[in-house]
Amino acid sequence: MPRSKEHVVTLTAAERRRLTKVVTSGSNPARMIARARILLELDESVGPASDRAVVAERVGVSEGTVYLVAKRFTESAGDVKKVITRRKRETPPVAPKVTGDVEARVIALACTRAPQGYERWSLRLLEKHVVLTDGLPPLDHSTIGRVLKKGGFVLT
Repeated sequence: MPRSKEHVVTLTAAERRRLTKVVTSGSNPARMIARARILLELDESVGPASDRAVVAERVGVSEGTVYLVAKRFTESAGDVKKVITRRKRETPPVAPKVTGDVEARVIALACTRAPQGYERWSLRLLEKHVVLTDGLPPLDHSTIGRVLKKGGFVLT
């Protein structure tokens, strides 16, 4: 006895044309093409769709991928574009060390007079003083150089 389908994919004619164009144009990322092929295979509007295992074998992906694409289709209320395109990351994986406040403080430090015994600031000397400054994260001399260059500041 076949099990009931949890996530049913029903496409309109316009969506089918769009997905067919994605599959046949050859100028899209491979994962996008695979997801489009999965949706075309799972479409119930043209007749009963094949089992997940059969669809997975035809497209060349795992059954889990077929399930997740169908699930994402139903969760997005049938928005094909959301299903086949890559999701944008909401937050970066690592928070940036250099924020606007840190940039401003590094540039302000570079604008001050060099310490006694030095004629001018060097990146390595700034690196040592950044470590000693409260409230600033330890920054590498190359990072300090990028901050100064981005701010239009030249050490001369």
